[in-house]
Amino acid sequence: MKKNIHIIGSGFSALSASCYLAKEGYNVTILEKNDTLGGRARQYKKEGFTFDIGPSWYWMPDVFERFFADFGKKPSDYYTLDKLHPGYEVYFGENSSLKISSHLEEIYNLFEKEEKGSAKHLKSFIDSAKSNYETAIKDLVYKPGVSPLELINTTTISRVSQFFSTIRKQVRKNIKNKKLIKILEFPVLFLGAKPSNTPAFYNFMNYADFGLGTWHPRGGMYTVIEGMVSLAESLGVKFKTNANVEKILTDSSKSISGLIVNGKNIETNLVLSGADYHHTETLLDVGNRQYSEKYWNKKTFAPSSLLFYVGFDKKIANVSHHTLFFDTDFDAHAKEIYDNPTWPSDPLFYANFTSLTDVTSAPEGKEAGFFLIPLAPGIEDTPELREEYFYKIMDRFEKLTNQKVTSHVLFKKSFCVNDFKEEYNSYKGNAYGMANTLFQTAFLRPKIKSSKVKNLYFAGQLTVPGPGVPPALISGKLASELIIKNQF
Repeated sequence: MKKNIHIIGSGFSALSASCYLAKEGYNVTILEKNDTLGGRARQYKKEGFTFDIGPSWYWMPDVFERFFADFGKKPSDYYTLDKLHPGYEVYFGENSSLKISSHLEEIYNLFEKEEKGSAKHLKSFIDSAKSNYETAIKDLVYKPGVSPLELINTTTISRVSQFFSTIRKQVRKNIKNKKLIKILEFPVLFLGAKPSNTPAFYNFMNYADFGLGTWHPRGGMYTVIEGMVSLAESLGVKFKTNANVEKILTDSSKSISGLIVNGKNIETNLVLSGADYHHTETLLDVGNRQYSEKYWNKKTFAPSSLLFYVGFDKKIANVSHHTLFFDTDFDAHAKEIYDNPTWPSDPLFYANFTSLTDVTSAPEGKEAGFFLIPLAPGIEDTPELREEYFYKIMDRFEKLTNQKVTSHVLFKKSFCVNDFKEEYNSYKGNAYGMANTLFQTAFLRPKIKSSKVKNLYFAGQLTVPGPGVPPALISGKLASELIIKNQF
């Protein structure tokens, strides 16, 4: 007899898990509270413009390939990938920027030009990063975080010292140029923590950056969601949108007995949540929750974000598909996120213009702009603050890129802390989940399997292996494997 499972949410981890479980013969139903699928990776369309609402970077293509290969498929069966040349561009001041090539040799040459002798150090750093990447993929990230023993083998033991040093120490040991330091330290921000708090082992993100390159799915990141939905449907997964889970029901033996969805009782005895972990636990009676509010409050969360989706009536000059603006104090902004949560006085920001490389993003002669300011989760969010910061970054953008753009805005839509809470039930409005610090790595993260409620499981950015789209895909696989293992 087929087993039934209900999955809460339809983001990357939920979709991934749904495919693996359906492949194993489960009757899978996905319940999504919003009117479209994809979780944080939804789409916004207006006046011929198309924006990815959430994730916009396609890194670690091998993880996507591995996912689809598990079903005898390839990414190209569902979407077309373009490698970006350059991968991205970084601004450090007016008319001062560096473009990061898609070819390693060119990156070495760029470093050498900026700081004599740095190419040699970068090669050594990337060799280490590549080795760590291979170790992470082979020995770490595909482990369910059940026991510390998962991490112990001859390869990981030889790297244990890297968990007690930091990215910051490793980068700054030999590289002194401030521009190059910023380029090497920024990828770990994708993991949601300061370089000074991120274990040196996580330099594998630099290999993901320089070694594997930055890609763009034609049509946007949402095409990946569409591909996964198509795969899931072919395996028999059923989808219900506008299905808000309000309560997880348990019986006297603390086993799952049902869900209350839009006020109606649905019988089920097996649940996987791909929704926010903290929120999911609030759907349980207090005695059935594994982690207290005190626990969550002590954890280091990745930033929230203030996002703007902007339609311009002209083409934008002097930028790349992905453009980072690091012309202000990196450390000062990091402190305003992690140490003293407040609106940043002089924020770093990121912009992407997908329409530079993807004609589907905007009408001819126009540009789709996506702007992001990292923010501390849980801070005040008002329309007035959003507006103030829009003009703050636009003024800088105009000066740095030497052009007028504000007068060419056709429309803009913002998304911030309150929206993350409202749309995704995100804890404190975080955008990227829980940071990968030393004491929030692997088995030290919230568990996939509930210790209090039988047949309740979790996937996503707050459990293993961590934040980001590729880890979310992996998280879905790990959760499905644990479910299958425990059911038979």
